[in-house]
Amino acid sequence: MQQTSRNQPEFSLRTCRYLIGDLFRVRVWIYWTDFLFTYAAGSYCFTQVYGGPIYQRHQGFQGSFQQTFFFFASCLLFYRAAMFIHEVVHQRATGRLKVFRFVWNVLCGIPFLMPSFVYYTHIDHHRRQHFGTDRDGEYLPLEQQNGWQILFYLSWCLVIPLLVVIRFLLLTPLAWLIPGFRAFVQRRASSMVMDPTYIRPLPGKKTLRILYIQEFACFLWCLVIVVIAPITVGQWPTPFLIHIYLMSVFIIFLNSVRTVGSHRWFNDGEQMTFLDQMLDSVNYPNNAWISELWGPVGTRFHALHHLFPSLPYHALPRAHRRLMASLPEDSPYRLTEEHSLTSGIMNLLRRNRRIIAQTSERPHGSETI
Repeated sequence: MQQTSRNQPEFSLRTCRYLIGDLFRVRVWIYWTDFLFTYAAGSYCFTQVYGGPIYQRHQGFQGSFQQTFFFFASCLLFYRAAMFIHEVVHQRATGRLKVFRFVWNVLCGIPFLMPSFVYYTHIDHHRRQHFGTDRDGEYLPLEQQNGWQILFYLSWCLVIPLLVVIRFLLLTPLAWLIPGFRAFVQRRASSMVMDPTYIRPLPGKKTLRILYIQEFACFLWCLVIVVIAPITVGQWPTPFLIHIYLMSVFIIFLNSVRTVGSHRWFNDGEQMTFLDQMLDSVNYPNNAWISELWGPVGTRFHALHHLFPSLPYHALPRAHRRLMASLPEDSPYRLTEEHSLTSGIMNLLRRNRRIIAQTSERPHGSETI
């Protein structure tokens, strides 16, 4: 059953906007410095996993402490670099990240097989009429589902890397050759979402042009890694492929855990009020050094981000502190905080068990009035 905000004190979005109005400026130099340093450090750690330049043949895993350290360091750094897709999509309207968006796609989007077009549907997650409904591909009623379904969602990290390669290496040329297959690929296999049943609306001409360019680049990249490189080297690069598969699994799993903790997931598919959408979202302002590892580029302030999607990531911590210092003690915004990701997920599981128990105890055939 969906929670409601009818008993909550009045919440003024205009007041919040006034309190942080000077923080909406996009500081482009922060984006460039953060991303390029993160990407460079991640690339260095990636090469150190097998002790050589990036074009050198992978020598396999020896299980040393140094190799293990660089593996997880490269995962966390590349995870942070990849999460700039969130800002790339949200800041499209400002026009100030046009060059940054292109460079991010060249360095991250294409090589990681997550070009920015697959995340355009994220904007629907922020539309007040779409949030939590079947038009929101990033929402599942996890609070009302069995715990094993949450584990099932987390297990997708094992197959997503393979499915992504199939999408760009096989489905892309098939979509070019089979006219009727193009719409299926665009609607069913071109979105980075939680809900596997989500159907993406067909894109407009401008978005379609971007989609064609980016998916063609991903196709060429897959072709080089899977076909051309093995023929050139004369040997199937099994250790290298295992390396990038394990790295992908770790990054996707970490992001999935972050996603589970980013909402309270109490909606059951109905349209929600704006206040309920905020209360469904979670902020994690504590332990910044740890929280930034699993919730980089501002994603740990998810409730604040839902209030102001255009607020740049570098301003979120300061904006949250200012709101917590200025809003009244009974402000509903204060209910968006969780102490840690662990506590947020554990609270979700407790509510889940309570709801499942209440449902099982309800007499068969009874209805809630």
